[in-house]
Amino acid sequence: MSVSSYARVAEIDPEQLVETYYAPLYRFGLSLSRNEPDAGDLVQQTFYAFATKGHQLRDASKVKTWLFTTLYRDFLAKKRHADRFVETENEADFVEPMHVAPSVIDSLDAAIVQKALHALDDRYRAPVTLFYMQQHSYGEIAEILAIPIGTVMSRISRGKAELRNGLSDAAAVDRRKIVQKEGEQSHG
Repeated sequence: MSVSSYARVAEIDPEQLVETYYAPLYRFGLSLSRNEPDAGDLVQQTFYAFATKGHQLRDASKVKTWLFTTLYRDFLAKKRHADRFVETENEADFVEPMHVAPSVIDSLDAAIVQKALHALDDRYRAPVTLFYMQQHSYGEIAEILAIPIGTVMSRISRGKAELRNGLSDAAAVDRRKIVQKEGEQSHG
């Protein structure tokens, strides 16, 4: 489809657009989703989005980019949704999550973070605490700790990595404790 850069979006023939871009969009959707029905859904959603929002496109020569970007963003959104929610085929398979009071969760979260922060090596704990808990700038932290700003940035980065590992380890241990406690309470 050759569209001059001065052509207006309103002048784009929807049938020509589908004829020109359906197959390449479908192939792209299939390469992303690895599933024919999902690829078809992605393409349909992309053309629907163009029908409802395409008028916002200012330069008709960018329609191809707009379509592919829209399809890709829709794929990512569906993937994020699928990663968060597990679909079950039968409602009988649904397991009711255990009920834990929000105050318990908040206190556990704070305890987990505090434990992981305290487990950090001192050279990482200070910059991480100053940056995230006290909201100091890199320059201020460099001045406070009397170290170069590059060292501050490096220590914060390494400290974050260690903190992430500590949090995931601590959270796993604390989750097991909660499940054990809930199990003991339900049997006692």
